Amino acid sequence: MREVVGNLLVLQRLEMETKRLTAADKETITTLRAKIPEPILAHYDRMRARGKLAVAIIRNKVCTGCHMTVPIGVMAVLLRGDDIQLCGNCGRYLYLPSEPEPAPAAAKPAEPKRKATPIKRRKKAEPMAAAPTSPTPEA
Repeated sequence: MREVVGNLLVLQRLEMETKRLTAADKETITTLRAKIPEPILAHYDRMRARGKLAVAIIRNKVCTGCHMTVPIGVMAVLLRGDDIQLCGNCGRYLYLPSEPEPAPAAAKPAEPKRKATPIKRRKKAEPMAAAPTSPTPEA
């Protein structure tokens, strides 16, 4: 079944490039359509008629069509390759690439955060007292 979804993916890529199709590409499209079972092809054509992609690749356990996490049971079926699976959210055929995704580049460790230094507050200004008067001799 993995081969059927792979054929759908190739068919989708070829049909997306309508401006640059050669005679060989058109022949390839016809050959691929002949290899795909009719009910699967009918669902594919309905999705394409709506202007949507019909096949979505799974990356990091997420459907690339709707960006929703794929349930673990669906992932297990796709890993076994026993059956074709549709995304429960967007309805696209799910394709799990056979080669593992390259590991993302390890982020360099962040510099340790500096401890916040408390802000020194000014003391409240005391009210100014009247200037001391010097004793004046009374005369």
